[in-house]
Amino acid sequence: MSDDLVPDDLWERIAPLLPPRPPRRHRYPGRLLGDDRAALRGIVYVLGKNVSWRDVPAERTGCSGVTAWRRLRDWTEAGVWPRLHEVLLAELCKAGLLDMDDCAIDGSHVRALKRGAHTGPSPVDRARPGSKHHLIVDRHGTPLAAWLTAGNRHDVTQLTPLLDAIPRIRGLVGRPRHRPGRLFADRGYDYDKYRRILRARGIKLMIARRGVPLGSGLGRTRWVVERTFARLHQFKCLCIRYEIRADLHLGLLQLACSIICLRRLRISF
Repeated sequence: MSDDLVPDDLWERIAPLLPPRPPRRHRYPGRLLGDDRAALRGIVYVLGKNVSWRDVPAERTGCSGVTAWRRLRDWTEAGVWPRLHEVLLAELCKAGLLDMDDCAIDGSHVRALKRGAHTGPSPVDRARPGSKHHLIVDRHGTPLAAWLTAGNRHDVTQLTPLLDAIPRIRGLVGRPRHRPGRLFADRGYDYDKYRRILRARGIKLMIARRGVPLGSGLGRTRWVVERTFARLHQFKCLCIRYEIRADLHLGLLQLACSIICLRRLRISF
């Protein structure tokens, strides 16, 4: 079985985080549960190819698409993906590859073809149903936290939830860090209310002012979040939302963030 979908370094980090399997009954044990690594192959395959779950090739992944979807549901409800992301961020911090002195934040629209929770009329897609990915990254574009809302939610409303979603990143001696030094954002975040909130948290907010000519110069630092969105949307399942359940789509988004962190960690070796 090919392991190009789930390399050993990814599996070694995620295996300890998976919830234990329920014990089999002695009487009427039922069908034997599928292999966890094979199920993860199916999840990663759908994440990258954006095929329907019933079209997952069992001969390549080692499991059916229904099994992969069920395991995605169970692992999402168990909180596996945020913990995997936190583990990789700690490894990046320990390796000196994480720089939270300067961070950037932004949002990106995606079309939602099957509606569901956290969908709404998109203001940039002629009011078609859509969702929005919200992302905060460090100086190098490493995703620190991601969130999902309806397509008609304003970016600035997710400023404090995204900051709260950043885990306490361990890896160095001292108190775990979970707060950026400076935060760069576009004009959509220019509200005095949120400036005061971040100032109270000790974060310096670098936002282009509304109503002033373009050319603030903040793009020289803020472009890394756009690059990370481009990397996330290389996972075709995140370009268009097909999952009706918002938590499952968010789980796939968090898994993609973890894979990007792992790729950055590989480059350092």
